[in-house]
Amino acid sequence: MKKVQTQLKTVAKSLASLASKLEKLSTQVAATPAKKKAAPKKKAAPKKKAAPKKKAVAKKKAAPKKKAAAKKKVAAKKAPAKKAAAGKETVLDAVLAVINKSRNGANIATLKAKTGLESRQLSNALYKLSKKKMIQSKSRGVYIKA
Repeated sequence: MKKVQTQLKTVAKSLASLASKLEKLSTQVAATPAKKKAAPKKKAAPKKKAAPKKKAVAKKKAAPKKKAAAKKKVAAKKAPAKKAAAGKETVLDAVLAVINKSRNGANIATLKAKTGLESRQLSNALYKLSKKKMIQSKSRGVYIKA
């Protein structure tokens, strides 16, 4: 395990140095006139050959990036839900507002339709609201204000 950790550290250092070299090259390319841009591209080609080594090493570090991408997708899904909640501050506020407006309680289908939330988000919101004792379950799937 220690060998793997030391190897990861050396790979991280080499990636950092390559990143700094890449930044220097990009600033040089941006600073050169249009006629000279063709020449640095030829010089940059050997650097591109070194890039597959980065990709092979980056596969070990790709897992955290995928998690970050998954978080972005989740955040993207949450954003429309907040917009669909008629400008409410939070998801909890949106769900609570729909339940408060209903006379006989709100069921899951109406909550989904009026808030635009997915099943998982709605379930989490209902759980949190019931734990805060802001809502009660009238019957299975029907919620009223407490």
